[in-house]
Amino acid sequence: MTSQPAQTQLDDTRDAFDSVAADYDGPRGNNAAIQDMRAEMWRWLDASFAPGSRLIDLGCGTGLDAVHLASQGHQVTATDWSERMVERTRDRATEAGVSDRIEALAIGAHELQRLAGDASFDGAYSNLGPLNCVPDLDTVARECARLLKPGGRLVFTVIGRYCPWEMAHYTRRRRWGRIGVRFARGTVAVGMNGRTIWTRYYTPAEFFAAFEPHFELEQQRGLCIFVPPPYLTWLAERHPRMHRFLWRLDRRVAGWPLLRGLGDHFLLVMQRRAS
Repeated sequence: MTSQPAQTQLDDTRDAFDSVAADYDGPRGNNAAIQDMRAEMWRWLDASFAPGSRLIDLGCGTGLDAVHLASQGHQVTATDWSERMVERTRDRATEAGVSDRIEALAIGAHELQRLAGDASFDGAYSNLGPLNCVPDLDTVARECARLLKPGGRLVFTVIGRYCPWEMAHYTRRRRWGRIGVRFARGTVAVGMNGRTIWTRYYTPAEFFAAFEPHFELEQQRGLCIFVPPPYLTWLAERHPRMHRFLWRLDRRVAGWPLLRGLGDHFLLVMQRRAS
């Protein structure tokens, strides 16, 4: 746990993502394993939102998810704390011919009060862990409840606390301190590109507790339970058939009670309560 002020942590995290925005679509942020994870998220996004929905992207990065959804006919307000990432999203939307369906804004998930329009959105989503970098989930939950219509859905993938592959990987290398990073109860410093991302790891129950006053839980699933996390790409490269088998296994059992809290990430689908 750290005593760094929340604003300092946010600024450090923004600077880290600004520094990698130009090449984030390469191996750092969109390698083959991440593309598989993104495809899994897209299955749930496509199943969760009715055609022509008005959506908020929390932590849009370079805009891959926003452009996918805009191409499906949705209207997307794409937000990110990193101005450089937002610029990439705008460029991608223009290149894809969907700039009329994407509004890209340099707004962090911690400052959703800057978005106007109470109960005017059909849903919101966040992919691959941006919400792990937010200091106060309670505020995010309240603002999502304000912005979404009753019955509107949240679809989030969040970096989890219990990743079997990571524990095995670092145990084999006897890096005991690295194993303990995900088990910290507060925010921890994670390095990227010589800078610092301030991250907090959650169990699904810990994460959902902030949203429970406003949202009902519809789905909880592990993501990359049997599939190695994105920084361990060797299995997919050396053993593609095994990698495909592990993905099929993940999809089959990721919602089972004893497994849905495991994985590099977990996926939650929540629905806005009527009152």
